Amino acid sequence: MQVPARELTSRLARFRAEMDLRSPGWSLAAITERINLYYFTGTIQDGLLLIPRGGDAVFWVRKSFERAQCESLFPDIRPMKSYRDAAAATRPVQGPAYLELDSVTLAQYGRMQKHFAFSAPPLALDAQVAAVRAVKSQYELSLMEKAGKIHRHVFEDCIPDLLVEGMDEIEFGTRLYSLMMQEGHQGIVRFRMFNEMLLGQVGFGVSTITPTCVDTPGGISGLHPAIPLMGNREKKLNKGDLVVVDTGCGVEGYHTDKTMNYMFGKAIPDAAIKVHEKCVAVQDEVASMLKPGAVPSEIYATVVAGLSPEFKDGFMGFGQNTVKFLGHGIGLEIDESPVIAPGFDEPLQEGMVFAIEPKKGIAGLGLVGIENTFVVTPQGGRSLTGNNRGLIPVGFLTG
Repeated sequence: MQVPARELTSRLARFRAEMDLRSPGWSLAAITERINLYYFTGTIQDGLLLIPRGGDAVFWVRKSFERAQCESLFPDIRPMKSYRDAAAATRPVQGPAYLELDSVTLAQYGRMQKHFAFSAPPLALDAQVAAVRAVKSQYELSLMEKAGKIHRHVFEDCIPDLLVEGMDEIEFGTRLYSLMMQEGHQGIVRFRMFNEMLLGQVGFGVSTITPTCVDTPGGISGLHPAIPLMGNREKKLNKGDLVVVDTGCGVEGYHTDKTMNYMFGKAIPDAAIKVHEKCVAVQDEVASMLKPGAVPSEIYATVVAGLSPEFKDGFMGFGQNTVKFLGHGIGLEIDESPVIAPGFDEPLQEGMVFAIEPKKGIAGLGLVGIENTFVVTPQGGRSLTGNNRGLIPVGFLTG
């Protein structure tokens, strides 16, 4: 279960090259965020990775040093009680130092400044790390392939058998969680900026367009204002409901993202089916453009320009609760960079992976649309999570 040593060596070399390209003159990079630590060292233990420009990187671990030694093939792991120990063994920083300013806390920043005595305010390395993580190796893609197979099987083959009239959203969600765990899901899905959850958004009918704090087209009613997750015990599954399942699936840290919907008991109105089919067509159009050299912002502009004003009204959400993207990078976290959205102007590279999720809420019904995870290839996006078109009928004859 260890990340191969050659993988860690390649990641560090690519990061150094990215720093040289984007931040010439850099002196020291310090990494503390746990997912980035896992990416570069192969363990998620509490520590500090110091990468000097002209020397070997050292992973200083506070807790647990013993576990880090067991889990990681990083070449130089040392114990520390505090940043004081790491600073004492590190030569003085003569040039610009770089930190993860998106995630480092003020307390961490203060301790680093105290012990390392930076000569100038540290600069951000978040974009450089994101750029390296965005391009997946064959090792990473192999894990995402495994996650995608679980995702496809559960969503397309198994969920219809879980749906029973009268069950509530929590009962369905817990059954789904148990099944995904049995099939190999890692148990949590991770998002940037400290967030984790068990699955994602699972709901019946208009629950799926309930406003939420998460930057996503869909919604969720949640257990309680204090726990806006998982679903609602009061929302029961009735004949004619649209069931929407939007979750991540993870294997050894790496995720895929997939959304499917199910018509329970009877078909939804023809007009809603046409909206759904248009969303699927948008997914296919975006996926066809996921080739090396394509520019995410241009993909977004081209696709959105081709939509009718009527369709764009409430597209990628419901009412005023819409988002301004068509898809997002994915890997160790669900919401990685780059994003298929305005402002992302750097060309795609082969091996990048995106979750494409065109969706639209319909009043009185819920969220229609689709989401699958695609790898960038010279032939366009290749789906890791299946090709089912959604709106799977459950419990009635379609004629």
